Amino acid sequence: MNRNLNEVVFVAGHRGMVGSAIVRRLQALGYTRVLTAGRDQLDLLDQAAVQGFFAGNGVQQVYMAAARVGGIHANNTYPADFIYENLMVEANIIQAAHVHGVQRLLFLGSSCIYPKHAEQPMREDALMTGVLEPTNEPYAIAKIAGIKLCESYNRQHGRDYRSVMPTNLYGPHDNYHPENSHVIPALLQRFHAATQRGDAEVVIWGSGSPMREFLHVDDMAAACVHVMELEAETYQANTQPMLSHINVGTGVDCSIRELAETLVRVTGFKGQLVFDATKPDGTPRKLLDVSRLKALGWQASIGLEDGLRDAYEWFVANVEQARK
Repeated sequence: MNRNLNEVVFVAGHRGMVGSAIVRRLQALGYTRVLTAGRDQLDLLDQAAVQGFFAGNGVQQVYMAAARVGGIHANNTYPADFIYENLMVEANIIQAAHVHGVQRLLFLGSSCIYPKHAEQPMREDALMTGVLEPTNEPYAIAKIAGIKLCESYNRQHGRDYRSVMPTNLYGPHDNYHPENSHVIPALLQRFHAATQRGDAEVVIWGSGSPMREFLHVDDMAAACVHVMELEAETYQANTQPMLSHINVGTGVDCSIRELAETLVRVTGFKGQLVFDATKPDGTPRKLLDVSRLKALGWQASIGLEDGLRDAYEWFVANVEQARK
């Protein structure tokens, strides 16, 4: 394990769901110099500003959790923004890290890097073997570029820049935007509202049969730190120079129906579930192969129902309270 609790660790994107979880994890482990910067302090799209930030803060490790993210609607509406902003942020940070002598960096990607029709469960070597899902192709291309930036700096400059690809994440600080939220926050707030009103039913789009994998963000943060702290020899022995990314997930999926039934228990909803099979189901299954990560000594520990209860408690205490 490569851990120095006194190193200056920059967490880019610390106000987001993943970045805030990484900060919590690092602080819980005893890291004493966790460095963060909000948008009002540092514009990650400004190359000169990023270079100046690295020059002035003695950064020694970087967790790259900063990204422009959103659901299908946002990806379809703002494709140019998604590809431009994500490319710029990752290029600015990775280049600045290299210029200022940062040897260790962890880039966070997304499972959407894999082809639309990738064999299930999706292994790391499925990357760039087929056509991407059209609705989030610009975002996926940017994330693939981030992986290849890390690999290229490793190959040309001997850096130790690593990449992890998470499955669907949820938990504290999730996005509860009414149009751009993902499936868990979208359903969670709908069940909460239905429970508060005493509704007789909640209607869910699709048949309920599609299978999805969900990972609590605190597990994701623990996996990130685990991968970052691996000795270089261990990491390199389990990856390849041009296929270096690691999937992060539970290795277990559930149907949308099972997810909804779990949310019924978590929120205390007393009505009926109605599945509208006239609406599209989307991809039948999306599951990551996490054997590479397990071989490196880590696996998820937070069960779905326990994780959803934690997410619901945070939602009620923070989002709902703020809306009142």
